[in-house]
Amino acid sequence: MVNLKKYNDVLKLFVIFLTFFFILSCSNKTLHLTKIEGKQLPITELASSNANNELSNTIENYIAPYRDHINKDLDSILAYCPVTLDKKSVNYQSTIGNMMADVVLRKGNVVFEKRENKSISICILNNGGIRAILPKGNVTARNGFEIMPFENSLVVIALKAAQIQELIAYFIKEKQAHPLAGLTFTIDKNSKPQNILVQGKPLVTNQLYYVGTNDYLANGGDNMTFFSKGEHIYDLDYKLRNILIDYFKEVDTITARQDNRILVE
Repeated sequence: MVNLKKYNDVLKLFVIFLTFFFILSCSNKTLHLTKIEGKQLPITELASSNANNELSNTIENYIAPYRDHINKDLDSILAYCPVTLDKKSVNYQSTIGNMMADVVLRKGNVVFEKRENKSISICILNNGGIRAILPKGNVTARNGFEIMPFENSLVVIALKAAQIQELIAYFIKEKQAHPLAGLTFTIDKNSKPQNILVQGKPLVTNQLYYVGTNDYLANGGDNMTFFSKGEHIYDLDYKLRNILIDYFKEVDTITARQDNRILVE
């Protein structure tokens, strides 16, 4: 006669074993990368020089019209620059920086006034964003791309007088010729700002001032953190490079000057 008790015990153990095995087989396995292999795939040369020349000519004929069109646009003469404009700093200013800040302030205002019925009072850019000089001689669109190779756009931020004070403190601390327009002040012997004027008028507490800059600085680039305290930001969707090229197109002669926007005692 079969011993049912022993049979049931064995059956239970078998069921437990199957359950445990099933759980293990269904569990997620953690895979680890143990080896990376790579192989260089050389570009093989064409079998004959004739075939190679034929392919080169085909490629050249295809791209030549596009290259010629681009070069024609980039090298067309737009204006004349009587002196070389560069980043040499004199009283925290440079000739190319002053020119750029003045141009961005003026041409940005045309767009801002039309869209928002407001005026940009100050423009500040960053010295490091200027990547080339503007040499004496004929000026082309290519010069604009060389000076401003990045895709930065003009934005306007509403700042109170307290943030304008922070802007000035940053300017003095950095000791660089950051392009600046619309704002004038004197740096005294203790490196403190005096005689602060915005568009020729004294700074007014709690008044909003609209400051033009690029989107990189507006987002805190170059540690210009005072922009994060702005009341409002307006994206004009106008690239700084395009502003510069538009300026070249509308004038015969480029003008820039070292003036008294910043005085150092």
